[in-house]
Amino acid sequence: MNAIKPFRIDIPQTKLDDLADRLHRALWPDELPGVGDAYGVSNNRVQSLTRYWLEQFDWRALEARLNALPQFTTEIDGEDIHFLHIRSSRPDATPAILTHGWPGTILEFLNIIAPLTEPESADAPAFHVVIPSLPGFGFSGPTRSTGWNRHRTARAWLELMSRLGYQKFGAIGNDAGSMISPEMARIAPDRLLGIHVTQLYSFPSGDPAEFEGLSGEDMAALGHLQWFHDNKMAFNTLHSQQPQTLAFALADSPVGLLGWNAQLFGASLDLDFILGNVAILWLTGTAGSSIRFYYEDAHTAEQPQQPTTTPIGLAMFKGDFQSIRRFAERDHENIVSWNSYDPGIPAGGPNDAAGHYAAHEAPELLVGDIRRFFSQVI
Repeated sequence: MNAIKPFRIDIPQTKLDDLADRLHRALWPDELPGVGDAYGVSNNRVQSLTRYWLEQFDWRALEARLNALPQFTTEIDGEDIHFLHIRSSRPDATPAILTHGWPGTILEFLNIIAPLTEPESADAPAFHVVIPSLPGFGFSGPTRSTGWNRHRTARAWLELMSRLGYQKFGAIGNDAGSMISPEMARIAPDRLLGIHVTQLYSFPSGDPAEFEGLSGEDMAALGHLQWFHDNKMAFNTLHSQQPQTLAFALADSPVGLLGWNAQLFGASLDLDFILGNVAILWLTGTAGSSIRFYYEDAHTAEQPQQPTTTPIGLAMFKGDFQSIRRFAERDHENIVSWNSYDPGIPAGGPNDAAGHYAAHEAPELLVGDIRRFFSQVI
């Protein structure tokens, strides 16, 4: 049951042919003139992405890129977990597990594998990297059981690292990975060397005193959070309450899946990255199971009782979720690095939040922050 098996991606051509046929036969929704994306993702954007998917996106090239990396599967807690495992040539390398979120996949981290495992400078820390597909996502799905929230996933990741022989290691996360990584430290603080994330999801408790003396920067961060809640949180509510209802549309229509997921893929992202993530979910039949993470997290009885004590580093990017240190320090006692970056990623419109996929869009900035953080804690 603990076996680790080599894995290779080989999507049958019949699936690719069926996908192309469905894209050719897409039915388009009615749209009011001149509203842009005020009502949601626009026809113009989804039609443009669909044309690119049909005419230019090369699945076989992406498949070959992934197959050039060591990939494996292992069964943990009843589920088949897929992961990349790239070892550094450096004898002093530190193991690290990297966790993505939704609507991302392992593609989030491809651009930082080489600089993390084989840094040009001998003075820079090197890492053995483990990049699992979240349960229910891509080649780790669909899941066969309920309850795959952040806590169960964190326990599975600890088991995965044990199977790989890594008793002490670091954790790096984005999106859901920024929730799962700290939970690993709550469960096994003796094993985590440090946690590096791009978001610290700590929110006001409701006590008015928490707002006294907040800086203008923090007030702006609260305003950004309020904007996201008012304009972009529909996906979270639906995933948390009715994921199976939505799954019928996502499982039957690649254009429906593209439109739904594109709401959180900013227009600044390159089309191959957007379509690569969407194609993985489509071709593995995990569009519906991937969104169950929100339901499971919203319905879990497990709640953190104590703040984390493991060293934590934050690298947040302009346009993305803006963490507020006062709230974060309530949930994490040992924040040793807190940095904010503006890599100049352009927003594509008023409803486009850029900066969320820093490992893809700003890899040099993110890798530099990761290196500096782990140099402090290892």
